[in-house]
Order: sequence, then structure tokens, then C-alpha cells
Amino acid sequence: MDPHLLRTYVTVARLASFSEAARELGYTQSAVSQHIAALEQDLGAPLLTRRPVAPTTVGERLLEHAGPLLLRLEAARADVARMAAAPALGVTLAATPTVLGAHVLSALPAAGVTLRVSTRDEVPAAVATGRADLGLVDGLAAPSDPLPLPDVGPLTTEGAGEEPVCVLLPRTHPLAGRSGLRLGDLADARWIDAPDAGLPLAQLRAATGGRGFAPALRYEGTDLRTLTALAAAGHGLTLLPRSAATGPPGTVAVPLTAPRVVHRSELLHGGAPRGAAAVLAERLLERVRGTPG
Repeated sequence: MDPHLLRTYVTVARLASFSEAARELGYTQSAVSQHIAALEQDLGAPLLTRRPVAPTTVGERLLEHAGPLLLRLEAARADVARMAAAPALGVTLAATPTVLGAHVLSALPAAGVTLRVSTRDEVPAAVATGRADLGLVDGLAAPSDPLPLPDVGPLTTEGAGEEPVCVLLPRTHPLAGRSGLRLGDLADARWIDAPDAGLPLAQLRAATGGRGFAPALRYEGTDLRTLTALAAAGHGLTLLPRSAATGPPGTVAVPLTAPRVVHRSELLHGGAPRGAAAVLAERLLERVRGTPG
């Protein structure tokens, strides 16, 4: 299967337009039509309806494969280019918002670094495809257990610290005076679904057998201050690492006592970091691992 044809198909399906896809890809509309026809002939099935432009059932199944395939191709190109290139003077670090504690920020050099705050799914992909030199990703895990990361390419992962987690809730909440909380007792509470700012509700369900934790409000952003303000306003509870659970006035962070889980951080890189990336990786691991849990 020709990846150029596959990329054209994905673009047409995403934009639902041959002309818009041609404009984005820099092709003529006729060339885009020829690409789709060639791919359909290769696979022996129609992939798109024309009026309106939409994937067929077969085309939908191809889209499920296309994203990971194109990402792995991009990762392979970046991996080979990374080995052949001279060490860069600057470094790009992609990180999730809840991993950016003071110990991480203090490890950043005074100049030459680009910090990109991304979602948990975007960080591994950015490192694998060369859009970032290093990545810091986090999540909920049993102590010393590695994080389950998407298979987006050859990545090296290193444990970069673990710390307790806390439930952030309004000071007026009936549970605010507790010294500790059990996650299973909170399954039916009102929760804020903030998959890219707090710890995802799916991870909470997994930790308690897959039930409960229905969202009262969904926040599709990466700003922690907005998330903690929503918790302070009574829109729902959120689970955060202890270092990030300092909310605005009117909130209280209560430690989670059961199940025995931690907020785990991992450093990601493709191959052995070189140049500025190697220096930053060493500083990050030194600072994060030296921080008490």
C-alpha cells in the first residue's frame, strides 16, 4: 500500500472534500481523484462515496489502520534522521501539565529550550516523530509499575518519579474534613472529566474495577488553574498529584489512601539523547528523582 495514496485518502476523509484536500496537500483535484482511484483499485473496494464525500464501511475500517500506520512511518523517518543528524544546540520538551512541578521547571536551562504542553497521547507521538526531543508523560499507576503508553515507534522510557495523589474538593464539601479518602467510596460523586489537565476518569475506573466516576462537567483544556477553579466552584471533584493539588482559596486536597496508587512520571526519548537533549535529560532525572515522594 502506497503511503502517499493513504495520506491523500486520510486527508480527503477528514475534510470531506476532494478540492479542500487538494488545496491542503498542494495537489490538483485531478491528482487527488487519481490517488483515491488507485488506492481503491489496489484494495479492491470503494473507500469513499462521492455525494456527499464520506468513507464507506470499508473506508472506515481503513481509517482505523491509517493513523497508526502513517504515524509509524513518520516515526521511522524521524528515528533514522535523528541518528544521522548532528546534535542540536536547542531542545524541545513536550510534557503533560500535571508533570510540570517546580522540580521539573527548575531543571530547564536558562536558554535554548522550547517547552510544549501537550496531552498524554500527543507527547509520545511528538517524541517518536521528532517534533520533540524529549517527553515527560504521567498517569496513575501502582507503585513501580510502568505507564501503559501507545505503540507509536521505538521509544526509550525511564521512570522519572512517583508521588502520592490527592482529591481536590471544595472546603465546604462534606468529605473535606477527612484525613484520607478511598477512591471506591467516591465512584458515585460528581467528577470533573479533564483528561488533559487532571488524571483521566478512565484511569480512576480502571483502578476500581471499571465502574462509576460519571462526569458532571467536561473540561477540554490543559490549564491546571482552570481545572482547580472549577473544583473550587463546586462543579465536581478532581484527582491530582500532590504537588499540583494546591488549589485556589476555598479548596482542600485530601490524600487518597486506597487503592495503593501513585502519580508516576516517565521521561521519553528516541534512542540515546545527544547534545542539549542529553544534558536536559540528565538534569530532569536528577531533579525529579531527588524530589521526595
